[in-house]
Amino acid sequence: MAEIVEKAKKVKIPRQEMPCQDPLVRAHNFEEVALGYTQETAMEEAKRCLQCKKPLCITGCPVEVLIPDFIKKIAEGDFEESARVLKIKNSLPAVCGRVCPQEVQCESKCILGIKGESVAIGRLERFAADFGMKSNEAKFEKVEPTGKRVAIIGAGPSGLACAGDLAKAGHAVTIFEALHVAGGVLMYGIPQFRLPKEIVQTEISNLKKMGVEILTNQVVGKITSVDELMENGYDAVFIGTGAGLPYFMNIPGENLNGVYSANEFLTRTNLMKGYKFPDYATPVKVGKNVAVLGAGNVAMDSARTALRLGAENVYIVYRRSRAEMPARNEELEHAEEEGIQFRLLTNPVAIVGDERGWVKSLTCLRYELGEPDASGRRSPIAIKGSEFEIPMDTVVVAIGQGPNPLVTTSTPGLNLNKWGNIVVDEQTLLTSKPGVFAGGDIVTGAATVILAMGAGKQAAAGIDAYLKTK
Repeated sequence: MAEIVEKAKKVKIPRQEMPCQDPLVRAHNFEEVALGYTQETAMEEAKRCLQCKKPLCITGCPVEVLIPDFIKKIAEGDFEESARVLKIKNSLPAVCGRVCPQEVQCESKCILGIKGESVAIGRLERFAADFGMKSNEAKFEKVEPTGKRVAIIGAGPSGLACAGDLAKAGHAVTIFEALHVAGGVLMYGIPQFRLPKEIVQTEISNLKKMGVEILTNQVVGKITSVDELMENGYDAVFIGTGAGLPYFMNIPGENLNGVYSANEFLTRTNLMKGYKFPDYATPVKVGKNVAVLGAGNVAMDSARTALRLGAENVYIVYRRSRAEMPARNEELEHAEEEGIQFRLLTNPVAIVGDERGWVKSLTCLRYELGEPDASGRRSPIAIKGSEFEIPMDTVVVAIGQGPNPLVTTSTPGLNLNKWGNIVVDEQTLLTSKPGVFAGGDIVTGAATVILAMGAGKQAAAGIDAYLKTK
């Protein structure tokens, strides 16, 4: 009876809101939008957790974080222990607490969400991880070295997660990163206002303390190859090069000055610190009017970045309705609050330039929605004679990206699918080449940070099992 009463009390506790910067203020700075829970707010939210005997929330987490356990410690006020429990399964918890789509993963499985609002697992993860960062140095148990060496290609989410688990197993790990900074999409793709780069680098420094070696400016496929790595003493290789090749719409005018891929636009702004020009010599020209083509999280990041860079009008141009937009609801809401304008049921058919070769306007067609397609979303249908133009200075194409072929084309015997993604065994993530594994976006196509991390952990288990047979 007491247990029933206790659960009833928990259900009555309202979900705690996340404090954020005022929209009118944050739209003009690159500081983090969400401000995080206080200790008191975190404890109140943690008390909502029912501590289910069969926690379904864990089944919704690609890296299987011990969710009830770390939340229980927050409720008890033992924040340091909460951070330790969190790190058992997740090498990058402060990152995941900020950018993971918890609403469709762990939180979607929460029992409280059936009739009300689920526990704010992501916000609590962020709180615990941040507390662990601030309270003391990360502590790691010493592991007996196995004598085995593993090369990881790519220091993005999948590569970092794989490295963390392999290091815990006692293997010597070296990451080869093409860019001058480790972190992959966490550094070049996600804006500072959503994921501070200091957070990413702190998480990466913890991997280094575990013994992971990270070599930057190492373009595998140019300066070395997968086969050469195997010949030079590595017992296994993991390919986690992501999906960094931007897609375009193949419409007239995409080669004009003022047209960016979202990949270039965000890389220049984030990794190369374009938003701090002239302190960093990477100017990003946006002008007064900016159109972002697409409606995913990358499109929202691009639009909100353009606003912060000084654009007066920023438009999301999307051929479906608000209901079909693939971006997270939180990102859509933040964009709307900041003044991003949605041009829905609208599709560009051409980018028009001036006599100097710069973008002048965007030619669009109006659309209506027909029957649902294979994905379940209603198909967009062009309305004849609805063509119109929007004055424009800059166009950012954010319709997705595919696998960079540099590693795959320089690796003979590596089986690929028709999209250029690497084919792997579903359980071990072993490729068609002995000792070579792959995971993340290079296998699945562009997906989320946490799914890439889940693949990295899965590959680490496959690699560990493989190394034990050698």
